[in-house]
Amino acid sequence: MAALLIPRRNRGMRTRLGCLSHKSDSYSDFTAILPDKPNRALKRLSTEEATRWADSFDVLLSHKYGLAAFRAFLKTEFSEENLEFWLACEDFKKTRSAAKLAAKAQRIFEEFIDVQAPREVNIDFQTRELTRRNMQEPSLSCFDQAQGKVHSLMEKDSYPRFLRSKIYTDLLSQTQRRLS
Repeated sequence: MAALLIPRRNRGMRTRLGCLSHKSDSYSDFTAILPDKPNRALKRLSTEEATRWADSFDVLLSHKYGLAAFRAFLKTEFSEENLEFWLACEDFKKTRSAAKLAAKAQRIFEEFIDVQAPREVNIDFQTRELTRRNMQEPSLSCFDQAQGKVHSLMEKDSYPRFLRSKIYTDLLSQTQRRLS
C-alpha cells in the first residue's frame, strides 16, 4: 500500500537507492544511483560543476547529480529522511489543486512530522506543534518553518561532512582524471 503513495518518479530513485543497503561511503556506490547511466552521467559532469557544489548548499541541491550524490551520502549516514522531507515540501509547494492540497499535506505530515512517523525528521517541539496547527487549514506554506529547520540542519551538519566525504572527493577525482 505504501508504494502507491510514492510518486512515480521517486519509485525509480528508491530502486536505485537499494544498492546502498550496505551503507558504504564509496564512489562506486554513488555511480549506481546516478539519474542517468553512470558512465554517461560522469561524462556529462564537469569538474567545474562538481566543484561548484562546494560554493553553497543550494547550488548542490539545484544540480541533478549533486542532489543524487548528496542523497547517496545521507543514505550512508542513515539520515536521508531530511532530504526526502525537503524535496516533498518543494513538490508540495507546486500543488495547484485545492482538492489535492489537504491530502498531500496529510501524507507529508504523517510520513515525516508526526511523532513516531516512519521517516520522522529531527525538529523541535514548537516547530512540530506549529506544523500540526497549520494542518487544520493546510496551505502551500504550512510546512515552511519545518522545512526551513531541516534545510538549516542539513546545511550546517550534513553538507560540510558531505564535502569531506569519500563520495564527493572520489567524484571530483574521477572528473579530474577524465580531463588528463
